[in-house]
Amino acid sequence: MVAPSRRAVNLRLSESLTAPGAQFGDVAQFHDWLARMGEHAWMEVRRAPLEALPNWERDPATGNLRHATGKFFSVERLDVELPGSAVPRWSQPIINQPEIGILGILVKEIDGVPHLLMQAKQEPGNPNGFQLSPTVQATRSNYTRVHQGRPVPYLEHFRDVSGPGTVVDIRQSEQGAWFYRKRNRNMVVEVDGDVEAAEGFCWLTLGQIGELLTVPDLVNMDARTVLSCVPFVGAALRDTLRPRDAFTAALLRSFDPDAPTAHTTGDVLSWITEVRTRTDLRVERGPLAEVPGWSHADGRISHESGRFFHVVGVDVEAGGREVGRWSQPMIEPVGTGVIAFLVKPVDGVLHVLTHARTEPGYADTTELGPTVQCDPDNYAHLPEGARPRHLPEVLGADPSRVRFDVVLSEEGGRFFHARNRYLVVETDLETDPADPDYRWLALHQYVELLRHSFYVNIQARSLLLCLTSLLPR
Repeated sequence: MVAPSRRAVNLRLSESLTAPGAQFGDVAQFHDWLARMGEHAWMEVRRAPLEALPNWERDPATGNLRHATGKFFSVERLDVELPGSAVPRWSQPIINQPEIGILGILVKEIDGVPHLLMQAKQEPGNPNGFQLSPTVQATRSNYTRVHQGRPVPYLEHFRDVSGPGTVVDIRQSEQGAWFYRKRNRNMVVEVDGDVEAAEGFCWLTLGQIGELLTVPDLVNMDARTVLSCVPFVGAALRDTLRPRDAFTAALLRSFDPDAPTAHTTGDVLSWITEVRTRTDLRVERGPLAEVPGWSHADGRISHESGRFFHVVGVDVEAGGREVGRWSQPMIEPVGTGVIAFLVKPVDGVLHVLTHARTEPGYADTTELGPTVQCDPDNYAHLPEGARPRHLPEVLGADPSRVRFDVVLSEEGGRFFHARNRYLVVETDLETDPADPDYRWLALHQYVELLRHSFYVNIQARSLLLCLTSLLPR
């Protein structure tokens, strides 16, 4: 059961969806503020050959790319076997970052309304410079200052969280196709007293962040995953919000824990356990010096087909960061992905068609993902039956049924210009109730699952925040 103090802040956070902001009266003022950030901080990113990155070296035995300190992360080879899948066996480079970083957002009441302290942050992989980021976004190597840079602002609020102000504190996974068992600590902490917004930080309401989600490449992946874990209280939403139409009425009911569901939460948990048990995934880390199907050429690592992604190097110079200069490897995807939820009302309650998705880098084999999660070009060479299910339903939807459609960036600290088109699409699709890989879930069931680690993947978490942004304001 949620502690009374935590329940109280959840109720007030729901009110933050509709209340006006204290620092910015409207989002136009925020955009003016963001445009001025270049006066105080800057970043220049240049591509560099992997073999010429300062402070990075290849392990003489394996060829793995690693930092000279042994910290931060390494790039290794992963061999994968997944019998019965469209491609039952493959090898690939993957990032191994065993450290657990902190993604934390501070909440403070201003003029009686909860506001969130957000940061305008540049990352080398951002396609557009500054993005809206959590209060703290730091790997363990960063916040323990392995790089000998400046301290991370506001970190002290997330190191001792034994008090009643902790709203969210949960480890969550990241991209299982590009990271090997990567997880970060997602945190939301309420503070009292005077906490000033330092240069590059601002106070926003949840409603304002929801508006900003409609701007391409603005709200970064780390902010999206943290905010998706906020456990909105169904009663608070009913008391605070009024539906505009049938869709928002079904969306509101979907957050109500008393609303009927297509499957009980117990059935959903048994389904996840069953999928994880029957999935015969085998992964083994190996030497990057030789990865079947991949070549080391022109200072990068690429698949022989030209598809999927490249491993590239960058040199970075920055002002206004904890460190002013560094170099690193990054994953650069080929193409823009499609990440989509198909949604429909079931007994007047909006449900999401959820896919039990297996990826080689997950800590526990399978997590709940979007209805569709793919880069369509990567499947163009495969037979029709091997292409992503439900993709035609998403891409061929009538525009009137597309409720959310924005291109958003993925984590710019490890991925170079990684972008996906996030969609929420209404459907009348009837699915086979015995389908082993898909289930219809209500949003309050996701709220419950997000109290625990490794049930909901990072792409689905972003989409859940997108759905929350559609609540009437």
